[in-house]
Order: sequence, then structure tokens, then C-alpha cells
Amino acid sequence: MLTQSAIRTGSFKQPMASIRLPAAATPQGGTIEMMGALMTFTRDSEIYGENEPADYLYKVVSGAVRTYKVLVDGRRQIGAFYLPGDTFGLEVGDLHTFSAETITNCKIIVTKRSAVVALAERDNDAAREMWSLTARELQRVQDHILVLIKSAQERVASFLLEMADRTADAGVIELPMSRQDIADYLGLTIETVSRTLTQLEKSATIEVPTSRRIVLRNRSALHRLNA
Repeated sequence: MLTQSAIRTGSFKQPMASIRLPAAATPQGGTIEMMGALMTFTRDSEIYGENEPADYLYKVVSGAVRTYKVLVDGRRQIGAFYLPGDTFGLEVGDLHTFSAETITNCKIIVTKRSAVVALAERDNDAAREMWSLTARELQRVQDHILVLIKSAQERVASFLLEMADRTADAGVIELPMSRQDIADYLGLTIETVSRTLTQLEKSATIEVPTSRRIVLRNRSALHRLNA
């Protein structure tokens, strides 16, 4: 048995040792990954909830995941987006500080946290992998904090550059998330996000063929806004 929410929304497949994963989804070494099990989740499914026990680590094989917290006034703050190859669910304590749910249909590797910790205590490769994952997550949190103190245009520019850096074609971004997701990630209203994207398109910085597809026409201009 895995997590309660996984039983509600996910589908357990098989031990990772017998699964061939896309090369992009396999980290260097992959020591921790090989201990996990592959599960499938449909879009908008809860993977775990805020304050639930942080008993597992999760790695996205396909699809996209968001972590979020509902504030006391009812607003939603998205903490991060996780794409194929990303690991999430790392916590300092024993409980999750954010909830996690799928944005699209997903395949996710689920690994028991206690087993990973035990392996890291006796295996240097696993320990280095855990250190790398932890450092990467800390860097992500720090970067997001810095984005939230910028102007609306700077925030949107930062987001577009972040997504470009995380996709195969840095010049064309296929967004799995909605404009509302982007707004909740950047601490803006959906109207502000849409208006800012329109301004960037009018200035020939980007092109927006569809709501989910964005072409970066002037990456240097985005970097200047993000400086």
C-alpha cells in the first residue's frame, strides 16, 4: 500500500527495476529512483495534502505537478511547478508544508522516504544524490522568493525564462499550466498576467499563438527585465 491519496487517485504499476524510463527522466546514477514504484495519476488529482505525513519522495516521469498552499483568506499560492525529471516531496520535517496535485495526466515514481534515508546512510552515491536534490530544491525556493519581490512585468519575464530553461526547445514554451496557475505562482491576478503577456507581445518580445504556447522572440529583452 502506498499513500492514501495515491490509492484514491493513482494507479500502482510495478517496481522500478523492471521499467525502462526515458533518458530525460533518469538522473545521474539513479540510485534512489530504482527503489521506487511507478504510479499513474489523472489530471487535477491530489498526490498528497498539506500537513500529511511526508513518507514518500516523488519524481515526475511524464506530465506536470504543482505544489500549493491555501492562505487564510482563501487565496492559493503555488510554490512550484515540477516537470519530467524533477523530484518533489522533500521536507525538513515529518509533514508536508504544501499540498501537491497533478496539472496533467502524470506518471510518477514514488519512493519510500525511510528507505532512501537508510540507503543514504550506507551508500555514498545515494547520499550525494540526496544532497544534490536537497540543494536544488533550496535553490528553487530562494529563486522564487526573489521573483515575488519584483514588478509584475519582471515576474512574468522571470517565469518565461524559467520555463524556457526547463524545456527542450528554449525558444518555444509549451505551458502545461493555466494562466490562473501562473498568476498564483507569481502572486499576481490573472488579469495582470494576461495584460503583461499582451504588453510583451506588442513590444515584439514574445509571440503568443495560443494561451499555452509562447514563442520567445527577444530573449535578451526578457533578460534585461529580469536583471
